[in-house]
Amino acid sequence: SGPLQENISEAIKKENIYAVSVLSGNRNFEGRISPLVKANYLASPPLVVAYALAGSMRVDLYKEPLGKDKEGKDVYLKDIWPSNKEIDDTLKNSLNAEMFVKRYSNVSEGTEQWQKIKTEPSSIYNWEDTSTYVKKPPFFENLTDEPEDIKDIKEARPLLILGDMITTDHISPAGSIQKESPTGEYFMKHQILTKDYNSYGARRGNHEVMMRGTFANIRIRNEIAPETEGGFTKLYPEEKVMPVYDAVVEYKKRGTNLVVIGGKEYGTGSSRDWAAKGTKLLGIKAVLAESFERIHRSNLIGMGVLPLQFIDGMNRKNLNLKGSELISILNIEKGLNP
Repeated sequence: SGPLQENISEAIKKENIYAVSVLSGNRNFEGRISPLVKANYLASPPLVVAYALAGSMRVDLYKEPLGKDKEGKDVYLKDIWPSNKEIDDTLKNSLNAEMFVKRYSNVSEGTEQWQKIKTEPSSIYNWEDTSTYVKKPPFFENLTDEPEDIKDIKEARPLLILGDMITTDHISPAGSIQKESPTGEYFMKHQILTKDYNSYGARRGNHEVMMRGTFANIRIRNEIAPETEGGFTKLYPEEKVMPVYDAVVEYKKRGTNLVVIGGKEYGTGSSRDWAAKGTKLLGIKAVLAESFERIHRSNLIGMGVLPLQFIDGMNRKNLNLKGSELISILNIEKGLNP
């Protein structure tokens, strides 16, 4: 994942090309390879190479050539596809037990660059206030020995109304960081150049970055602001469209509780801790959905966010929820039952 070459990016934008990727890894969620890539095909590594040579998904690899050799002759997939014997011989000649023993003999020492990092011995980590990579998280501030009592949620505003199959990749900060985003504005204030933004994955030790990237996936669609794509919502009662994080800041000033409303299988996909952490840090008190992915549901509970399931037959559509509603969740102070 990362930026495409500038001439390729410009061509995609100018010609409105539906760009796709072919990959063998797990970066197959929307927008992960690049914001300009709209679909991903998972394939074996040899097929990734084959499609790279072909340069198009419209090629029939069984019948059409991938290209031409230096003599101008057509080269087909069958010509470059390795046989089982070639694969076995390659593995036998390139892998052995001694290789792993040598590689892992000093793994705890780290690389030369790691050893050159200057540190001061201490029993606890010395936080650097100026760091934009690692900041002291707020999760343990004002933490008491006993959990706080459950409180009713009164007059909460829906921050997002989402459809079915919202994955943890839609929720959790992932992929490249856009300059025109709350995270980009945060970096500008800290004089971070665009080329040094890095990715959300690299910045996961900074909760300020991760908060701003929660629900900021470029392909997420918030039904509160149906005319937008990406991390936008509508601030009520003004009905002003703005980034999700900016709305959170405004709602926090007003002391407004927040909820998220979803469809079926909310939180599906890979288990991502920041999908729940980010939800918590945005001040979201509860998520109401038709159904939840089990692990994400547990993670929400662990972060103190209430996962609530609609009664069978009820959902955001037949309730005609638009985002302007005030939602109260009452009588939970008496206790909860699954």
